[in-house]
Amino acid sequence: MTDALHIVCPHCHTTNRVRADQLGSAPDCGNCKGALFTGKPLDLTTATFDKHLNRSHIPLLVDFWAPWCGPCRSMAPAYVAATAQLEPHIRVAKVDTEAQQALGARFQIRSIPTLALFVGGREVARQPGAMGQADILRWVKMHLPVRK
Repeated sequence: MTDALHIVCPHCHTTNRVRADQLGSAPDCGNCKGALFTGKPLDLTTATFDKHLNRSHIPLLVDFWAPWCGPCRSMAPAYVAATAQLEPHIRVAKVDTEAQQALGARFQIRSIPTLALFVGGREVARQPGAMGQADILRWVKMHLPVRK
């Protein structure tokens, strides 16, 4: 498969073209030379969210959380562990709803943690409540479109 995908850099937020068959070979950003996939969730802000949502050709998984939330803190290690298995085919991110209140309001986040999965710039699934690593992986795979 040699289709080019657009992948937004987690460091400088520049859109990069990466061949689909080279996603797994640790591609770097053409602009800042940083790794396009870091193995940990990307912290998104109001300023960077839409770039990753609309410019990347891979799905975006977002954990809407807050630092004071006990279940959010307890789920964090499982979310990080899931990231290692989901990248590079899914961008895994976090939104601190305390610091980024506009994003929490925009997506009508009523409870935290809440996972939201976006494909092609549109939300395709949402799951409130803390989950373990296996449940996160199962939930994401269950809601991804089948590729032909």
